[in-house]
Amino acid sequence: MKTFDVQSIGINKPAGAVFTFVAEPSNLPKWTNAFKSANSSSAELVTPNGAVPISLQTITHDGHGTIDWKMSFPDGAVGMAYSRVTPDGADRAVYSFVLMAPPVPLEMLEGALGAQMETLAKELKALKRLLEA
Repeated sequence: MKTFDVQSIGINKPAGAVFTFVAEPSNLPKWTNAFKSANSSSAELVTPNGAVPISLQTITHDGHGTIDWKMSFPDGAVGMAYSRVTPDGADRAVYSFVLMAPPVPLEMLEGALGAQMETLAKELKALKRLLEA
């Protein structure tokens, strides 16, 4: 059973600009469907059952281009998301995202991950459009 998916997209912006934008938690609602709001310590996550307040930790390392998120849910579950900005020449970047299976019961895992994979593909295209505008 698949428990992760890796997707990437090329963006016609310097890696530093892409990193700065993605690393800012308040930008998450601008390019993702998952976040209704976000700041440096918390977020409101959109779920099929409505918005859920979560604790959000953004873990960045500019020198490596990594931007990761730790999401702690009210029920104690923890979800992680991992991403990286890689330079592709002076004025382009590759943004890659490792989508981990959500913290849901095993019987829901494959359907939940599959749906998230489709959503992520759309979100990466939205990020590209937003940054290249």
